[in-house]
Amino acid sequence: MKTAMPKNALSWFEVPVSNFERAKNFYSTIFNYEMPEMSMDGYRMGIFPHIQGEGIGGAIVQGANVAPSNGGTLVYLDGGPDLQAVLERIDAAGGSIVSPKMELPDNMGYFALFSDTEGNKVGLHSPQ
Repeated sequence: MKTAMPKNALSWFEVPVSNFERAKNFYSTIFNYEMPEMSMDGYRMGIFPHIQGEGIGGAIVQGANVAPSNGGTLVYLDGGPDLQAVLERIDAAGGSIVSPKMELPDNMGYFALFSDTEGNKVGLHSPQ
């Protein structure tokens, strides 16, 4: 018997960081919010905002066996109503834009790619 199809393919994500304070400051700056912290089993985590039980959550994570990379899995973060506002804060926060804002086909919105302060390549998506 097959299991029911999940609502989302993604349930949680983690962005590896080597310098937690620098990464937390970067993400707090570009998204313009205060990132709450927690620790779990020797890992330090900064939590991205999400509605518990409704949204998909994630965190920046520092700990053993965690290494930033620009060639691994690519996560797209919600860029809000127009990701341009986030893109405009990336350079000043210590990151760099890898791919500027581009329109997706079939009215699927817009995307861009950036490199964070830790060397991770991360995507943004927005409807505008």
